[in-house]
Amino acid sequence: MTEADARIRLYEASDHKLIKFSIGKASMEGLAVANRSAFFHPFTLSAWVALSCIMIQYLDWWPKPEYGFLGYFPPLPAFGCWGAVVLYLMDWFNRPHFEDASLDLLRRPDVADIANYYRRSPSSGFFILEYSGKFVGLIAIDASKDSQSQDTLMDKGKLSSSLKTKHTMPQGTSSVATIRHFYIEEPYRKAGIQKDLLAHAIQHAFKADNAVKEIKVTTTSLILYVQKCIREAGFALEKPIGKFGIYGWKFDLLVLRRAQWEKQDAAS
Repeated sequence: MTEADARIRLYEASDHKLIKFSIGKASMEGLAVANRSAFFHPFTLSAWVALSCIMIQYLDWWPKPEYGFLGYFPPLPAFGCWGAVVLYLMDWFNRPHFEDASLDLLRRPDVADIANYYRRSPSSGFFILEYSGKFVGLIAIDASKDSQSQDTLMDKGKLSSSLKTKHTMPQGTSSVATIRHFYIEEPYRKAGIQKDLLAHAIQHAFKADNAVKEIKVTTTSLILYVQKCIREAGFALEKPIGKFGIYGWKFDLLVLRRAQWEKQDAAS
């Protein structure tokens, strides 16, 4: 990959719609993975087969070999019907969490005013990765004084009291930076381009201001390419922070400390 093909640049005002769409898309991506994982869980498969067999028994839809090849088709509608029901139930249980998380992200002050929010600290940055002029991905690292805040601008339809405008946002750098957003378009993930984007953001955060002592990020195994990339960059588990979904998938908080990064940087 040549320098002319790929570049990492800062966010521009003209990117706003694309970035908001990508943030929401990244948040909802886990829903498809959660539904698929839930459907192929041993308990779900057992329940699906059991319910289908009960229906087949009740309606006497067992295969009838005496009718030849077509005699083996009667049980299929039962499996299809219950398969659709199970898929619907998986989505019904999992969807609320992902929709709430997506809305929460889009209502946060960093998304409402990206340019001003991420210029409050020299170690903050909202970076966009492009390849041959096409959008490939994004990463946002927040090193501001409220880098660990989870406040939103909207709360049940009402404006939050302290984050209505950019004038209430404190200037300066925190000792803890947070990766708030990290997303790569699916066709580019196999190339490992996310590693370059993550490395750029980490280097920017640590080198721009010595006040930053560690970088934190929340991950889940449902978005495997992100979790793998984060761990390969040297992030270590700090603590589990919760579970969600019908089978309790975990959220983990990972951290990369400056000393560890400097050690890795010197060795590379």
